[in-house]
This record gives sequence, structure tokens and C-alpha cells, in this order.
Amino acid sequence: MKIYDELVARGLIAQVTDEEEIRELINSGKATFYIGFDPTADSLHVGHFMALCLMKRLQMAGNKPVVLLGGGTGYIGDPSGRTDLRSMMTPETIQHNCDCFKKQMERFIEFGDDKAIMVNNADWLLKLNYIELLRDVGAHFSVNNMLRAECYKQRMEKGLSFLELNYMIMQSYDFYYLYQNYGCNMQFGGNDQWSNMLGGTELIRRKLGKDAYAMTITLLMNSEGNKMGKTAKGAVWLDPNKTTPFEFYQYWRNVGDADVLKCIRMLTFLPLEQIDAMDKWKGSQLNEAKEILAYELTKLIHDEEEAQKAKDASHALFAAGTDDSHMPTTEIEVEHLVDGVIGILDLITACRLTASKSEARRLIQQGGIFINDAKVESIDCNITSKQLKNGVKIRKGKKTYHKVLIK
Repeated sequence: MKIYDELVARGLIAQVTDEEEIRELINSGKATFYIGFDPTADSLHVGHFMALCLMKRLQMAGNKPVVLLGGGTGYIGDPSGRTDLRSMMTPETIQHNCDCFKKQMERFIEFGDDKAIMVNNADWLLKLNYIELLRDVGAHFSVNNMLRAECYKQRMEKGLSFLELNYMIMQSYDFYYLYQNYGCNMQFGGNDQWSNMLGGTELIRRKLGKDAYAMTITLLMNSEGNKMGKTAKGAVWLDPNKTTPFEFYQYWRNVGDADVLKCIRMLTFLPLEQIDAMDKWKGSQLNEAKEILAYELTKLIHDEEEAQKAKDASHALFAAGTDDSHMPTTEIEVEHLVDGVIGILDLITACRLTASKSEARRLIQQGGIFINDAKVESIDCNITSKQLKNGVKIRKGKKTYHKVLIK
């Protein structure tokens, strides 16, 4: 099976500008393509994982990736899918985040020997002359068309800033610059980037009279229509210091029955024939599929040794419920206690097992919180400093375990 057909079979392609041309380019290994990553944090997260997987698949098929770090566009902030203005980062923070991204990507994408290159759009965007940009680039953009773009819709409700309006122009200019300087003929990205990507292909056509292509990747959504990669603690990070390999493994081990085979198809590198055979799996077999998913993804991000350790720790924890050596742990400052105790609602939210006290209250009332394997019967339950010194094990539902100690 050719790479384009494999991407279709895995459910990865959302939209394309010119299907036959794109199919021919990537099947023949003649695509020089870029994917942009804005440095909004000091680690990549699951939301970036789809793009990294696509980049790896295309590189394995002989195509050349260009990793674009958004050191320049990070000064503006992508408004796509936002209801609020992104916080402004200092130049030092942007550079630090770019450095962190680079280290993580080098473990995943093969650089050097003309295999992949990494560039930073700060190198050209920060040097732009405003008046020249307005005349040379701005003249090719219709504000009417820009305001109809999906990437601006949510921000329009609360007020789209002029700063954010420029993001499409900056991203389009990136494609134009990469086309001219690196022979980059394709851009790939998340489905929420479609309007920005079309802006780039149109700018290249208008300025150079050349064709360039765009393809968007299906966003990773669960069966309820929500983006995957979020927990009560926030994003699922690829940095082991922010999300441990065990926590990463457990996230994928706990995906819904309706989502596990889709995730295996989209995210792992298992052969399609093997995945097709899993389509008929039901009941307890889906638990086996979840273990396969968790193991394969943890191996990709953290290595095989960490994946095996996470798998063994998961088996030990859930088989006997006693081995807590790899259990996610929170240390509580003594200042959090009042008269030597802390309320169960405060404890649960301090461990970030829930996003709010109201959610914690609801879980307790539904019988979904356990302390040292005993169901918490009341929202007024208190945990003492003596208990915390010995270590307290909290279980949320059937699958989420957490240990808490006093510092």
C-alpha cells in the first residue's frame, strides 16, 4: 500500500487542496513539507502527537520534513479554537520553549544527512519591515475572507484583536518564505489550521505564480466529540518531568472502548492488517487493545524500557492494588492543613484529580472516591497529618490511582 492510501486507511486525512497532486508527490517521495509548532509551553503535548506521527510516516516514505518552530509567530499567538487572547510571552520564554521542543523532536524525527531540517520563523519574521510587509503581502489578503475563516470565529464573539488578525498573514508568509528558500512545496497541520494554510498557498500563487499544496490532519477527538489529550491535571505532556511515563501509559490505557481502535489506527505504527483483525474485538479483548495502544505509544515517546516498566507497574497496581511505587504522587505542604487535618474536597483538588471542588463533591456523592480502598461516604471527611505522613492512597473510580504525602 502506498503512503497516501495508508494515511486514508488510518483516517488521518481531513482536507486536501489538490488530492491527485498530493498523492503523487508523497507517494513518490518528492514532497518537502512543513509542519509548524508554536512554542506555547516548555513541552510538546498529545495535541502535537498526531503531527509528529504524520511527519515520521512521511519521512519513512522518503519525503523530507521541515520542522518549523514558531519563535516569531509565538509573539502573536494562534487564535484558532480560542475564546480568549493568548497570554503574551517574553522573548526569553519563547526561546526556552523552542529549545525544549527541539530536544523532544530530535528523539522522534531523524535529522541530518538531508533527512529533515529544523528552522525557526523568528529568523525572518522578526526582521520584517512593517510597511514593506503591508505592501508586499497585506495587499494580497481580503479582510472579508479572513473574517469568514474558521480560525477567527470563536474569537470574533469576544473581540478579535488586530494582533491576532495578523496571525494568518504571518503563517502564510512562512509558507511563502519556506517555498522560496527551502523548496517547501507542501504544508500539513491540524484541521483547525485550514484557513491559514490556504492563505499560504494563495500567497505563493499570487506572488510567484507557482502551485503549493496543503493537507490537514484529522483532529484527535473522542466518541463524545471532545479533543483528546486533556485530564483534570491539564494537558498530557510528552516531557516525562511533566507527565511521567506511567501517567502517559495510564492515559491511553484508560481511553474509552469506542475510541481505542481508532487511536491504534491513527497513532501507532502497527500494520493495518493487524489492526483490521482487531476491529471485531469486544468485551475483555478491548482491554487488551488498550494495553497495546498504551504500550506502543509509551514506547514511541519514552522508549521500550519505560513502556515495559509502565506496563508492569500498571499490572502490579491493578492486579493487587498494593504496589504504589510508580503511582503518581503529590506532596502536600503542611500549611494546607488546618488544626492538623485537610478536608477531602481540598485534598482531591490539591492532587488535581478533579478540576474543581464541585466536581469532587459530585464524585463523592456518587460513591466514586476511595481512600486506602475504603469508599468516602461524606464530603465532610477529613484526612489527618498522621495519615498523610504514612501516605494516603486515593482512588477515583475504578482506574485512577494517586498517592498523597505530607511534605
